[in-house]
Amino acid sequence: MLDFTISQGIATLRLNRPQVFNSINRELALALQARLRECQADASVRAVVLTGTGKAFCAGQDLGEITGPNRPEVADIVEELYNPIVVLLRELEKPVLAAVNGVAAGAGANLALACDVVVACESAAFVQAFSKIGLVPDSGGTYFLPRLVGLQKATALMLLGDKVTAAEAERMGMIYKVFSNEAFDQEVATLAQKLAALPTKALAYTKQLLNGTFGNDLAHQLRAEGDYQLRASATADYREGVAAFIEKRQPTFTGQ
Repeated sequence: MLDFTISQGIATLRLNRPQVFNSINRELALALQARLRECQADASVRAVVLTGTGKAFCAGQDLGEITGPNRPEVADIVEELYNPIVVLLRELEKPVLAAVNGVAAGAGANLALACDVVVACESAAFVQAFSKIGLVPDSGGTYFLPRLVGLQKATALMLLGDKVTAAEAERMGMIYKVFSNEAFDQEVATLAQKLAALPTKALAYTKQLLNGTFGNDLAHQLRAEGDYQLRASATADYREGVAAFIEKRQPTFTGQ
């Protein structure tokens, strides 16, 4: 249901329900929450990859779970299952790479957009599918998408439920990069390794600054930058980075 591995500082969380396009049920959502907390607590983890198995990244909520006789309230599912995942992704003090290996629809699309860096294979697509079943976007979609592509484009995509190809998503700034299907796995591995080799605390501080930027005016953001710069300059990785620059060599960061 959720495959989890750690190798060379990279934790990979792979949604593994390919028979239902990796749609999310309660068990999978809670497992994802638990593994993200584990990634936060494990100092050996320097970067996290979120991806899927098979033809889809994630088709969103498993509708079979919310249509039975003992179905939970949709609002409870959002509050208990999806919102905690979004918060964990944003507050995780390590970079999170979404490797979108296929269709990302509904909450699946928005969980990808909640990650720090999003890449996709050329055959992937993103769909804000909520309006097609009479629901509204959740999982942070109405927060992240307008900030990525602008209000007009985000509004149209959410109201109309258009399918956005990976190439279109890259052009409109929704995602970072598109890779060919053939090269996708290797490109994801290379990018994850690069993230894992960078100064982890500085990346975490950068992430926290970005989390606050849209709620701050310039004066508050400048003060926040100063505060986090002070923290970053006290790290071992800062000292290593400066030493490597002076010595004209590649730095070896430890995440400390």
